[in-house]
Amino acid sequence: MRNIEQIEAPLFQLLSELSISTKVYRHPPLSTVKESKDLRGTIPGTHIKNLFLRDKRKNKFLFILSEDETVELKVLKKIIGCSGNLSFGNKDLLLDCLGVEPGSVTPFAAINDINLSTKIVIDRKILDGEIVNAHPLHNQATISISGNDLRRFLEACNHSPLIIDLI
Repeated sequence: MRNIEQIEAPLFQLLSELSISTKVYRHPPLSTVKESKDLRGTIPGTHIKNLFLRDKRKNKFLFILSEDETVELKVLKKIIGCSGNLSFGNKDLLLDCLGVEPGSVTPFAAINDINLSTKIVIDRKILDGEIVNAHPLHNQATISISGNDLRRFLEACNHSPLIIDLI
């Protein structure tokens, strides 16, 4: 089993190559939004939740929303116009597509999606944020990055995100 330094090393290497500045906060493992709110302290900026979903045709999506955003899967389905109902992808599919475990889902997992099998869907408010916080491929740290730099990172991973407006 790889340690967290090995897991995050390729991410930090790419961020460095892209001249993207980050601030890293180390903390105990945080798997849910509730745990994050309870234990993260006062990390400034927008905190996100990430939903790994699939549709009837086995298309895969990573939805990136503000942690406080409440939205039904039927609404997300309508926004992106996917086929059939959306459902959560299982642990094996998540690991196969994005290379992360449940509780560690993050937009930075785009670095692991070399087959481009997962469409990244992100709320515009996230990209417009001055500071966005996400896990670095594991849940024992949080990286703060600008919304614009998050977009640059995703595009460098050949994942131009579908930007949506949630109201």
